[in-house]
Amino acid sequence: MLKRKEFILGAAAGLTLAAAATAGGVINWPGAHAEPQAVNRITPVPANGDAFTPPPGAPSSFATIFDQVSPAVVQIDVTVKVDQPQGGGAFTIPGLPFQFVPPQGRGGQNNDEPQTTQGAGSGFFISQDGFIVTNNHVVADATEIKVKMSDGRELPARLIGRDPATDLAVIKVEGADFKYVSFEETAEPRVGDWVIAIGNPFGLGGTATAGIVSAKARDIGGAESPYTDFLQIDAAINRGNSGGPTFDIHGRVIGVNSAIYSPTGGSVGIGFAIPAEVAKRITSQLMRGETIERGYLGVQIQTLAPEAAAALGLPENTKGASVGEVTAGGPAARAGVQIGDIVTAVDGQVVTNNTELTRRVGAAKAGDTLRLDILRDGRRQTINVRAGRRPSEAELQGGTKGGDEAPSMPSAPSGAVVEGMQIAPMSDALRQRYSVPAEVNGVVVTNVERGSNAAGLGMPPGVVIMRANNRAVNSPSDLEAAVAAAKAASRPGILLLVRAPNGNTSIVLPFK
Repeated sequence: MLKRKEFILGAAAGLTLAAAATAGGVINWPGAHAEPQAVNRITPVPANGDAFTPPPGAPSSFATIFDQVSPAVVQIDVTVKVDQPQGGGAFTIPGLPFQFVPPQGRGGQNNDEPQTTQGAGSGFFISQDGFIVTNNHVVADATEIKVKMSDGRELPARLIGRDPATDLAVIKVEGADFKYVSFEETAEPRVGDWVIAIGNPFGLGGTATAGIVSAKARDIGGAESPYTDFLQIDAAINRGNSGGPTFDIHGRVIGVNSAIYSPTGGSVGIGFAIPAEVAKRITSQLMRGETIERGYLGVQIQTLAPEAAAALGLPENTKGASVGEVTAGGPAARAGVQIGDIVTAVDGQVVTNNTELTRRVGAAKAGDTLRLDILRDGRRQTINVRAGRRPSEAELQGGTKGGDEAPSMPSAPSGAVVEGMQIAPMSDALRQRYSVPAEVNGVVVTNVERGSNAAGLGMPPGVVIMRANNRAVNSPSDLEAAVAAAKAASRPGILLLVRAPNGNTSIVLPFK
């Protein structure tokens, strides 16, 4: 399980969720933040001139590099508002999967007053005049931010800008004489190179851990990180390390701690850092006061799986991103993109999965024309789409709403049985029972036979089957005909576009 929201939340509650690793390298900041302040820039020089060959003694001790760079690393303490239900007691912290019980004597009996708690993360100076890089999730909900430096000073900070899509943020403290470090871009780290992470795990500021780069260009999945290929490192990263730096053996920042993989919430030796190249580009824009904008098509996509290609009768090596939903009135809808289209290239660049499509569209500017190569009904064609501006992550996430089944709803009608699924035509009663939006059409799964392949997929009652092998399904007979046609063509299964509470998705139902 990937953990984010890495804060230390209240003495009584213990420590919250985790995130981890960091960024690195050499950067020349624009305008007033450039060379006049370089007197304080920490620029370690490789002893032998080789970019990544460790200097003598490096594997046995990291003390010298820690002494050099640790003054630029800070602890970030934040005050976060929390929602408290009527009547006091436990309350929910946004983004956390558990309730928070305030310490004895805290919170009082006045439920009208806003409740707060404390969180902590890490960060590092990237300019002499007080700009600090951290993670977005460290400061996103903060009402107050304080920075604790290695020399014991505590300074108030203000938020300059943040980018939830890459989990990066920039804050600033007032002053003009801070030690700072730079992002490394030219000497790219290799798998197996030494790394050092410095930060504030569990509130223990100024902590150093060492390890190696375990992997590069790691796609950790999820909607929270669609634009980042992470560095994977095995240097211990724990709660509170979020937003801190990962250095190479020469003291150059190569990553920004952002997430850990952990079944327990603690470090198991798998951490993820936002690479320096991404961190420099985003934080440079934030420092200039710019808003991070990305291109937008208005489609919900997923990677075309090999079994989905087989179900559609496509060649075995077919790759791309399958369109599962098209936003009404969006750029893709206006250009004629349809549900079931498979995008195989953007402006001549091959697309092999949904991540590549997301990043290539995101790299475009609003108003740019994108040429999409698609497969539709097995035939290739080209569609030109004028990109829009991508809405904020909050706006995108707010567009999908799930519903709970009410116990008093009418019972589901019976219907045909297709491949172990009880199927019923759409009706007002089923829309009410399963909270199906008015614009969603298809047939409804009302029951699944135990031991069937549909049961093996975990398909619950209430799922709406909208399309089968890219053909609209408006009745149980439509689905039966699609299954019969697929079997007649000796297909191993059938590709279904289904509507679940969290949106459209494509699944392959294998035949027995």
